[in-house]
Amino acid sequence: MSQSQLFAPDDGPVTEAAPAGPHPLDNPARAALLGPHAHLAERRGEVLRYPADVSPFVALPDRPDESTWRDAAALLGPGALLPLAGVHASPPDGWELVTGIPGVQLVDDGVDAAPDGEAIRLGPEDVPEMLALVAHAKPGPFLPRTIEMGNYLGIRREGRLVAMAGERLHPPGWTEISAVCTASDQRGQGLAGRLVRAVAAGIRERGETPFLHAAASNTNAIRLYQTLGFRLRREVEFLGVRIPENWPS
Repeated sequence: MSQSQLFAPDDGPVTEAAPAGPHPLDNPARAALLGPHAHLAERRGEVLRYPADVSPFVALPDRPDESTWRDAAALLGPGALLPLAGVHASPPDGWELVTGIPGVQLVDDGVDAAPDGEAIRLGPEDVPEMLALVAHAKPGPFLPRTIEMGNYLGIRREGRLVAMAGERLHPPGWTEISAVCTASDQRGQGLAGRLVRAVAAGIRERGETPFLHAAASNTNAIRLYQTLGFRLRREVEFLGVRIPENWPS
């Protein structure tokens, strides 16, 4: 199956009413940091970020200008890596593009969300095990305080945390499902799908809509999410740009 076939919704694209302004999922980190996650925001001018031990996301305006890049450099510091997603603009001359990862954004389009009797709520005391599981399974960034971004559920077997999933970005009306991972010796049992459905159920209970991101190369995960009832909303690119040590001069 080709990537184009994999990303194509089974019944055509998701139909959404045209918003009055920018859609919150077009720049979800910014929508979250200006909304439900405002209590976590660090700010310089129009540039916002999460604390470094919460999340690497940095939020720029949709159309950054010279002052935006200057504020980003001041907020992150010389030599720092500036992650970009959802912003279609070229950084200033001298800023080095370090990474460029194609990805996809998927939204709930009929997910069979349901609580799971084996899933338990994870808390701060579980963070060391969560960090170890993430280091093993590598689902994406998860840091010592990422758990403050939302609710996380896990499954334990004989006391050991073997699978988890939780909430990350929180634009108004939406919540991202993230950190979906399973220990390698426990895969093939459907644990990831069960946890995604359980996290989605909690999001729905609040009257919000689940969404998620995945690397375009992670076709197994994308196939799972589509099977669960998520549909492609758009393709995205996750960029990492290095701020020059001497910028601005």
